[in-house]
Amino acid sequence: MKNIEAILKDYGLEIPADKKEEFRKAFHENYKTVVDYGKIETDRDTWKEKAETAETTLKSFEGIDPENIQKELADWKKKAEDAEKDYNDKIYERDFGDALKTAMEEYKFSSEAAKKAVMAEIKEAGLKLKDGKILGLGDLMEQIKESDASAFVDTQDNKNKAKFTERKGAGGGEPKAMTKEDIMAIKDKSERRQAIAQHMDLFE
Repeated sequence: MKNIEAILKDYGLEIPADKKEEFRKAFHENYKTVVDYGKIETDRDTWKEKAETAETTLKSFEGIDPENIQKELADWKKKAEDAEKDYNDKIYERDFGDALKTAMEEYKFSSEAAKKAVMAEIKEAGLKLKDGKILGLGDLMEQIKESDASAFVDTQDNKNKAKFTERKGAGGGEPKAMTKEDIMAIKDKSERRQAIAQHMDLFE
């Protein structure tokens, strides 16, 4: 499979050598390849197959009611329900992530860390996706901009760039290791967003 640079070159367009790295980064941040979507579809089909297998097995027990069959019947019913839920959750998570990424293109952030922190906060807010749109996103973004304007470009003086600092432990010692629950429990929105940016691995 050709990469995007080779395809462009076939049509007489060539990225300058000093711009190739920047182009590759911008491309991979904004577009998925056929391979990426193929993996998503494969995962979807795998979970769907598991749900169908569980359902078929479940139907094979219909009409049988001995006491020793009841537990196995209940186990298979639970497996079918879990497989269906996992399948739906994965598809919803993918669609929500795509919609959020598209919506964030309308905003200019002061740093990549600030952008990731805002996106993580939105995911944790529990907003719902409907018809490809995230309900309540506009209102939430306005609240975020009001509480932490420094996360966005040109919303305050340029000196107010997002600055993320480690949270010190008791007595000003070494930074305290934080959990996802610790971070979301921080009441100050600006401080919480800073903590999210420092611990993005907990929100991926």
